Amino acid sequence: MPSATRRPQPQPGCSSPRRRAARGAPRPTRTSSPPPSSSSSPPTAPPRTSKAPSTRRILYTSFTLFSVVAPPVVTRLGPKRALVVGSSGYVLFILANLVPTWYTIVPASLYLGFCALIIWVGQGTYLTSAALSHARDNNLPEGQTLGNFTGEFWGIIASTQVIGNLLSLALLRNEKDGGSVTGKNLLFVVFLGCMIVGIVLLCLLSKREEKGYNDPLHSSFGAMLESLKDRRMPFIIPLMVYIGLEHAFVWAVFTKSIVTPVLGISGVGGAMTIYGAACAVCALVTGYLTSGLYSATLIVSFGAIVQAVVLFWLLLFYSPMDRVLGAAAPLLIGALWGVGDGMLNTQLNAVVGLMFEDAKEAAFAQFKVWECGAIATIFFLSLHIMLQVMLVLMTASLVISFGAFLFLTIAVEKSSSAVRS
Repeated sequence: MPSATRRPQPQPGCSSPRRRAARGAPRPTRTSSPPPSSSSSPPTAPPRTSKAPSTRRILYTSFTLFSVVAPPVVTRLGPKRALVVGSSGYVLFILANLVPTWYTIVPASLYLGFCALIIWVGQGTYLTSAALSHARDNNLPEGQTLGNFTGEFWGIIASTQVIGNLLSLALLRNEKDGGSVTGKNLLFVVFLGCMIVGIVLLCLLSKREEKGYNDPLHSSFGAMLESLKDRRMPFIIPLMVYIGLEHAFVWAVFTKSIVTPVLGISGVGGAMTIYGAACAVCALVTGYLTSGLYSATLIVSFGAIVQAVVLFWLLLFYSPMDRVLGAAAPLLIGALWGVGDGMLNTQLNAVVGLMFEDAKEAAFAQFKVWECGAIATIFFLSLHIMLQVMLVLMTASLVISFGAFLFLTIAVEKSSSAVRS
């Protein structure tokens, strides 16, 4: 068998002349053309993904800073007109996202913070007034009627988590890396159409308690400050703060630190859809189970226990896993968190409406101030602290807020029983 001609192989400690020459020569730099999107985007328009956290922080900081303005504005305009005026901030914010530069997004975020506070205070005032007047006109229990109205409203609000994620999935299903500019613009156009329909429907609402627009501004400022002097308010404020913390936790921490490492970015929409569905169902069901302060306390207690179980699970036992069980864990956590959120949010809104019926604007403004201040805090802290520290903060806040709320409801029930006897 003829022997094949073989090239001499270099010894392990040596290198060939060709390799030595290659080592001495400078390596050619690999060039790559920039992505098409970077050449078409103006320098003042950073990518949407880098802008989102900053937008949220600006929005909720603005929301908190404008808190003192909300009660007098709602009082002067009336709850119905306040809802219509507040909607303009959402329209402007959607339009700004169609032309996303810092010069459009930042002012729109600041204005939306103001308008969002107006619309939420107006919503709480209008919903409470509508429920109580409906109960009086039809000789129904006020607590149960307010619970029904609140449960239906927050059930619909929570269902937008499902509808919004499914809508985004349908419009961006063929896009990669979060969708192209065209796909996102189409999504914002759909949102804009929904807002226009919503504003038209708001204009068709019946007027309720519109007589308050003649009240002077200083009396509304005084009402908000006076609400802080109410002995019940310091015991309910911690739960208002926790509501903001748990909302921000699911948006800023749960999706990034729990869902994404296991399911990837593509799994965030599914996890948030399950969260929204669980929250919507619980809000509707618990709203119809509410008959007064006692039932609201029981439901809040159950919701607090559910979220405490989730927090202790994440803090002591949870670790990301592969396969089916690993993929199911974030979805189960999202469902349980939605159950607790639906109970806490619905019942706290009903309790605020019942306890502070004579100062609804100031009470709901206090609610939104503390809630959104907590949300802004979490958005800032989530960039600088570890998940374990965040979980400890959430657990401590839950224990303190639930203890204060339980003490308040027991004291109010005892005083009510003494008056009746």
